[in-house]
Amino acid sequence: MELECAKYKEKMASDEASCRHPGDYCTYRTSCIIHFMGMEKKSDGTTSPPDPVSQKNETTTMIPLDFSKSADGLLPAIVQDHASGEVLMLAYINEESWKKTLETGKAHYWSRSRKALWLKGESSGHVQMIREILVDCDADTVVFKVEQLGGAACHKGYRSCFFRRVSDGKLVVDQTPVFDPKTVYGS
Repeated sequence: MELECAKYKEKMASDEASCRHPGDYCTYRTSCIIHFMGMEKKSDGTTSPPDPVSQKNETTTMIPLDFSKSADGLLPAIVQDHASGEVLMLAYINEESWKKTLETGKAHYWSRSRKALWLKGESSGHVQMIREILVDCDADTVVFKVEQLGGAACHKGYRSCFFRRVSDGKLVVDQTPVFDPKTVYGS
């Protein structure tokens, strides 16, 4: 099943009033796609999409990504803090890690160095709980908006993997480490 913006645009036009993100068809959000599985009725009489993480099996089959666009089957996953919007990291997902993320509500990636499925935080305890997922119009890039448990996304101990900035042609560290990697991962 291919995700085509035109198909969703037609459906979304009829549901636009109940969609949290009306008019945003190409960079659609998981919550709007889930409209097709049915709406939850709130106590005040309004409707809203069900929580994407609680829709485990339906969500996995409802939201296919185009893994064929990459020779190695890997797609980029941009990871942001759900509350602040801070970019925490960039990782890669394959079909297995995508399904596992949708099934568990915890961010899973494909480790290119280990060539293995990787639950973010399985060693450090700094797990990423999915709060929202955005999918681009080509279905080949995702944004995971997460709650970063343990305070750090970076294996070097910083909150974000982007803890350095370019200043006068040099890299300058502009964050304080949250943890000591030697203590967490060993030497």
